[in-house]
Amino acid sequence: DGGGVGQVIQPSLAHVLQPKWRTARQRFREAWARGGVGKALLLVIVGGCFWMGVFWALFKMLLYFRGIEELGPLLAGKLLGLVLLSFVSILILSNVITALSSFFLAKDLDLLVSAPVDWLRLYLAKLGETLVHSSWMVGLMSVPILTAYGVVYGGGLLFIPYALAVFLPLLALPAVFGSAVTLVLVNVFPARRTRDLLSIIALGAAGGVILLFRLIRPEQLARPEGFRNLLDFIAVLRTPTSPFFPSEWATNAIMGYLRHDVDPLPLALLWTTAAGFITLGAVLHRELFATGFTKAQEGAERFVRGVLWRRTVGVALFPLPVAKREFVLKDVKLFFRDTTQWSQLILLAVLVVVYLFNIKALPLHRGEPVGFFYVTLVSFLNLGLAGFVLASIAARFIFPAVSLEGRQMWLLRSSPLDLRALLWSKYWVGTIPLLVLALLLTGLTNLLLEVSTFMMVVNLVTIFALTLAIAALALGYGALYPQFETENAAQIPTSFGGLVFMMTTIALLAAVIFALWQAVYRYVRAVYDHQPVVIDAWMIGSFAVAGLLCLAATVIPLRVGLRKMESFEF
Repeated sequence: DGGGVGQVIQPSLAHVLQPKWRTARQRFREAWARGGVGKALLLVIVGGCFWMGVFWALFKMLLYFRGIEELGPLLAGKLLGLVLLSFVSILILSNVITALSSFFLAKDLDLLVSAPVDWLRLYLAKLGETLVHSSWMVGLMSVPILTAYGVVYGGGLLFIPYALAVFLPLLALPAVFGSAVTLVLVNVFPARRTRDLLSIIALGAAGGVILLFRLIRPEQLARPEGFRNLLDFIAVLRTPTSPFFPSEWATNAIMGYLRHDVDPLPLALLWTTAAGFITLGAVLHRELFATGFTKAQEGAERFVRGVLWRRTVGVALFPLPVAKREFVLKDVKLFFRDTTQWSQLILLAVLVVVYLFNIKALPLHRGEPVGFFYVTLVSFLNLGLAGFVLASIAARFIFPAVSLEGRQMWLLRSSPLDLRALLWSKYWVGTIPLLVLALLLTGLTNLLLEVSTFMMVVNLVTIFALTLAIAALALGYGALYPQFETENAAQIPTSFGGLVFMMTTIALLAAVIFALWQAVYRYVRAVYDHQPVVIDAWMIGSFAVAGLLCLAATVIPLRVGLRKMESFEF
């Protein structure tokens, strides 16, 4: 309009966010053009089955709670409070990590910071980006949970916008808090060093939250006989889980609506607190972002020497050929140089402790005696659960192995190095630690359950073969569906290839357990009838089928993965 000299027209917030939206839309179109219809259909089917499973389990539980006069709504409210408290804890940790990339390490920051973009619009744009990236999983998980509550307690169609009004500020508060914490830390440490520090702190805190939540043993709420009297039990149910946490306000708002006793105070607390936090976060951003962004450009990743690994792992691998030994050393050193990779071992250790604690807490040797059949059944079905845990770990650490080579893969392809040696090193670097964990997990579980020698041997041999197959499937699918352009290893397992790998692994676990079922049944029946255990043709056949399944699941993926690696083009 011919304004004064130096007048700058500020772009709107929608204009600042437009490149992200167009990039996401273009990637979706390209994926759809490359046969994304089948992938999308598979994702919808798998996601729908998962939603239905969560909805059905919670629906049955809430239906049972509703049948209990007076105590039912209290139990349902306590359960919802624990779920939302867990969500908030996860969101805080997720936002702290995500905000570091969004506010300080993203590639578009150089252009945005130098452009005539107002600081408030930049803050709101990056805050929204952080919120979406860190909260989408929690948002999807909350859909079947809130649907179950709405159906059981007759929330009606108006419950949908009301639940949305409750969840929006509940998701915004952890995003603002996480961004503020990251902003302060970046002003103290360089951004890349802060990423390492935050990875350790966040995973340690996550492990502590999981361990603390398990030690509280919330399942005691389902056993009123553990309290001195009914009044003590009701007092525990009526006591807020965390009266000053937004999760408690959200619980009160949702349960009040479902019980037709709407109280506007919890909803008002959520929205006013979210507005206040966003305002304070914006002020903090205006004061500290420029300094923190400057430090982010100066902070460089440190160089880690490989002398220690060469003197330890290198000596142990000395009998191997040179190419295989160097590939193994490279993968080991890269793993421990990346803090975001090895720091997840903290969370893994906590999950193993919680897993064993759950087995120990089973009422198999307490109170009423449980027969030999139930102990054997639990130990046998535990193979499936342990296999699923191992598959999840393989998806995080082994599946991305090929993708993490990035553009360096073209150098390996064009060099005289044998790709078999590369595949061999990646397989055993991931498989050996997984084998140690599998045997330790299964052995300790069987000791806690006090199973017989026969079941101990069957379980250990089976989990050994399953681990070899799971690692091969992870590496094979990782080679079939590589993502060389990714910047974050944590995003690789959530891709289409990761989903197919998990589905294949679950099918393998089900097939192996089904194959072994006849042999275990004959053993249990012989012991129950006080007859000698005879290894007959049926038992040998069951073991042979399970072994062939594991052998095929080990050999075929590795061969297919090697052929795929040999056909890579850049």
